[in-house]
Formats: sequence, C-alpha cells, structure tokens
Amino acid sequence: MIKYILKCVNKHEFESWFSDSKEFDRLKNKNLIECIFCQTKKVEKSIMAPSVANSKLHNKQKQISNIKMKNFKKDLLKLRKFVENNFEYVEQNFANKVREVYYDKNSKKNIYGKATQYEKEELKEEGIDLVNIPWVDKEN
Repeated sequence: MIKYILKCVNKHEFESWFSDSKEFDRLKNKNLIECIFCQTKKVEKSIMAPSVANSKLHNKQKQISNIKMKNFKKDLLKLRKFVENNFEYVEQNFANKVREVYYDKNSKKNIYGKATQYEKEELKEEGIDLVNIPWVDKEN
C-alpha cells in the first residue's frame, strides 16, 4: 500500500491510498480519480516525502505515548478524588436516588454511583443527563 497526497487543478489537496504506484496511473488513465472537494477529474500526485521506519523515532514516540497515558491516568485519578470528596456515593441505588434529586427542585445534592445500561437508558428517556466517568483503579 502507498499513500499519495493528491492535488486537483483547483488546488484542493487530499490523501488517498493505492495498492502500488502503478495503481494510481491505471485509475487516472481510466478517469476514475476525482477531487473529493470539487469532483474534477484533473488530479495529480503532489510531491511527498516517503515515510521511513526509524527505530529511534518509534521508541521516542512510544515514550511520549507512555508519558501521555500516565498524565491521562493522573488526571482521571484527580477527577476520581474530586468526585469522592464532593459527591455522595449512593452505591447500586443510583437510578432511584438520581430521580429523587432530579425531581426535587430544591435539592442541590451531588451524587455518584452505579447504574446498569438499562437504567441509564431509562434515565435518558426521562430527560435526566448523566456523565460517565472512567473509574481508574487507585492501586495500579
């Protein structure tokens, strides 16, 4: 597979994949390639640099990805701590408790808990918006 950056006569640029370099020529000769923006068939390949695998670059990208994941997990743990410190945990009874809070306009209670997919769908049908938070394990 090869990816080309294509450019039409109207200067629109877009990417497309081909099985090999001959495939582009074959499709172009049959007038089967067109601009995704303006549908003109006058499309050419742009100059592009090949992507060469570099193990040092790959390792650096992997390190950056690991750092991003650690930071993301740290942020999720902060969010969990905030919720635990500022919301009341209502356990499995969440669906009923959230209805009580929702329909009692004087209640300003913040709650969190667990609900089944079915319960979530019922609450949504009632117009009750929920937020799902990825609950990261503190121990890992």
